[in-house]
Amino acid sequence: MAVISLSRRLRRTPFSDGVEAAGVKGYTVYNHMLLPTMFRSIEEDYRHLKAAVQVWDVACERQVELRGPDAGRLMQMLTPRDLRGMMPGQCFYVPIVDETGGMLNDPVAVKLAEDRWWISIADSDLLYWVKGLAYGFRLDVLVDEPDVSPLAVQGPKADALMARVFGDSVRDVRFFRFGWFDFHGRSLVVARSGYSKQGGFEIYVEGGDIGMPLWNALMEAGKDLDVHAGCPNLIERIEGGLLSYGNDMTAANTPHECGLGRFCNTHTAIGCVGRDALLRVAKEGPVKQIRAIEIHGDAVPPCDRAWPLMAGDRYVGRVTSAAWSPDFATNVAIGMVKMTHWDAGSEVDVVTPKGVQAVTVHETFWS
Repeated sequence: MAVISLSRRLRRTPFSDGVEAAGVKGYTVYNHMLLPTMFRSIEEDYRHLKAAVQVWDVACERQVELRGPDAGRLMQMLTPRDLRGMMPGQCFYVPIVDETGGMLNDPVAVKLAEDRWWISIADSDLLYWVKGLAYGFRLDVLVDEPDVSPLAVQGPKADALMARVFGDSVRDVRFFRFGWFDFHGRSLVVARSGYSKQGGFEIYVEGGDIGMPLWNALMEAGKDLDVHAGCPNLIERIEGGLLSYGNDMTAANTPHECGLGRFCNTHTAIGCVGRDALLRVAKEGPVKQIRAIEIHGDAVPPCDRAWPLMAGDRYVGRVTSAAWSPDFATNVAIGMVKMTHWDAGSEVDVVTPKGVQAVTVHETFWS
């Protein structure tokens, strides 16, 4: 079995000691950092996430900080979502595009103040694109990666656990809003958000020195809640239609192809560098789009490469993420499907490493 060879290029996180003590069994590399992928098993972690509460080391969700008088202008240059109505204290899911309208990232933007933003990025070197725009347009803004490491608390018992550590007022934080909460004399941003459909919070731990004290405090406070170390779960994210940048979409795709058109206000997002290209896309419409895919038959293997979707001998798309769902007793998947076959109920085939299996296209995801 192959292993990951560690080096200084592959960064540990402020929570790595806790992750290792919890018995992590698998990692991937995300933004040049370690991201846990499994503790007990994918299915056991999945069932526990839906029933109790987990603490996730997601420090790999690095922050790109924009600070200065032109921070808001730069933020709008990055995305076709109109940010003019966004207030400090809000978090927005924002497609980030290049000059062709191609997706560079799909982060959460955190507006700390009119002149200060964090962009909580997916897996790509977005920092360099943002720095390039700031320099090229001579903007009065500082762009860097701050010492901020997110720690997620996810699951149906997340509110109870967070209230024990941060006080009952944390329960009042609304979805995609954040507040400032004290821990060991440090004021931390706590947002109601996270990469699961089970509900929970993300704590933006500013200062790696308090990473393990916070990890330990959550674990101690949640013993009777059956708290466990966890991580983004493949099965649960596919059921919920949570996209993975680099897997389900790349810079070759527009937000409209990714089903993210509702986050694009292209006509009013004045200043977005990809606006002209996306106006053409919005007018003509995409010719392929992400869909929920059901793969019939036996459990499929891990999807470590795109699997072709075929209608007879004609290529009509590809599956990019797939897993067996215990709760729905079928293979759930995410795929990019051509418009000729993207209608709900369309039946095609997918070519997996185990052979050809029948597929049904769905309009909505499972949860």
